[in-house]
Amino acid sequence: MSQPRPPSPCINICTLDDQQRCLGCRRTLDEIAEWSGMSAETQWRIVAELPQRAGGDDVWYSGG
Repeated sequence: MSQPRPPSPCINICTLDDQQRCLGCRRTLDEIAEWSGMSAETQWRIVAELPQRAGGDDVWYSGG
């Protein structure tokens, strides 16, 4: 049985910061564009990195 995919971390706040990461979901443009084609393992790895990328900001992915 394959690993389930996480829900998309998109929260419809689609603005880039100075590091070219989305302020809403904290993914890079490449990660956003490639999300649907990524393996579940890769998606989960990215999701696990999101809190650190947020750097203490109030808005970040909380898992659904």
